[in-house]
Amino acid sequence: MRRNPERRRALLDAAIEVLAREGARGLTFRAVDAEAAVPPGTASNYFANRDDLLTQVGYRFYERLEPDAATMARLAEGPKTREAVKGLLRETVDRVTAFRTGYLALLELRLEATRRPELQKILTERVRADVSFNITNHLKSGMPGDETSVLLLYLALNWLIVERLTLPDVLTEEQAAALVEAAVDRFL
Repeated sequence: MRRNPERRRALLDAAIEVLAREGARGLTFRAVDAEAAVPPGTASNYFANRDDLLTQVGYRFYERLEPDAATMARLAEGPKTREAVKGLLRETVDRVTAFRTGYLALLELRLEATRRPELQKILTERVRADVSFNITNHLKSGMPGDETSVLLLYLALNWLIVERLTLPDVLTEEQAAALVEAAVDRFL
């Protein structure tokens, strides 16, 4: 397997685009090579097989969505109020929604995981780690709310994101922002 990390990331980013556009059935090494504008056969030099590619796409999605240092600093050092939580969650929903193809690719991965036990295992571990990260950081920060509050917000906002990305005309931007605020008020 090749070891050029920059090329690997470019191939994974291309795979995300293919998954979002074509679905899991359209994700082939040839399609990834074409999307990444690299010579045919390049992706097969970086990934052992299609399952390896699918798995690594899942990791790449989460890598690209990690909050930046400023967001983490606001969580750690900012005010510990409901208003601060609302701001952080609006930022999170906006950040995830801005990476439309990534989230759509993740939805494709989740569907594919229902048919691929190894992918399901890896995605379960990754999502569980993400949820744990959110709970731990929330509780450590001293923000209002407990573990159940964080889980309820996680579930509610994930579906809000799905709604915004798949059926964008169901809710206006203003309605989505108001729902984030209402969820925080009710769950915290």
